[in-house]
Amino acid sequence: MGRIVAIANQKGGVGKTTTSVNLAAALAKLQKKVLLIDLDPQGNASVALGIDKDNAEMTVYDLLAEGASVEDIVLRAEQAELDILAANGDLTAAEIKLLEEELGAGRLGEALKSVKAQYDVIIIDCAPSLNMLTLNALAAADGIVVPVQCEYFALEGLSALMDTIETVQRELNPNLHIDGLLRTMHDRRNNLANDVSNQLVTHFGMKVLQSIIPRNVRLAEAPSYGESIFDYDKSCPGALAYFALANELMRKTQI
Repeated sequence: MGRIVAIANQKGGVGKTTTSVNLAAALAKLQKKVLLIDLDPQGNASVALGIDKDNAEMTVYDLLAEGASVEDIVLRAEQAELDILAANGDLTAAEIKLLEEELGAGRLGEALKSVKAQYDVIIIDCAPSLNMLTLNALAAADGIVVPVQCEYFALEGLSALMDTIETVQRELNPNLHIDGLLRTMHDRRNNLANDVSNQLVTHFGMKVLQSIIPRNVRLAEAPSYGESIFDYDKSCPGALAYFALANELMRKTQI
């Protein structure tokens, strides 16, 4: 049975999509069968793997709002060797529709039941807000990875996110587990980055993953070529860091 992992943080610009795409690609390179779900109306994860989001015949909108199945909308990201459910701006309309439904928060989880066993891991790239789409991801997930930028205001909003996770555990998904807080955009030469990193460990202890994602230009460049970091520059520090993260999560969660 596959593990569903949501990559979520209500703050934008912390590396959620970069982490979703490159963690999924790393796991695929490690011979895992991977499904990546783009659950952000911006569709950045889709674009980062070379998917033409605006011309996709069917997207996550159709899954959540029109009753399509995963098999109906799944696409193959050939170079990254993984499957993907693409998203675009239509997904905003799906969120509005879900808000009107009594069981709207459970729609994604229901849709994934039929395919969960076909994958070793399903990665969900969440939008940068605690909206109905993110709630669907948390309700469906077995685990959550929270990217946290190693810069000023890093801890801002984390308390609210932790409260949301506790609420989801209590009311929707008692099996949701915090797989870890992931330090991203870290520059070890920067005193502030090191201070923030230490603060996270002090506040959250063992919840902080050992893997640290460095600030790396190659990571920022790769999406513009529609490639994961492993196809763009597999020897750069960013690629090595995401391989380390994939291995750490495999050990920790038995993916």
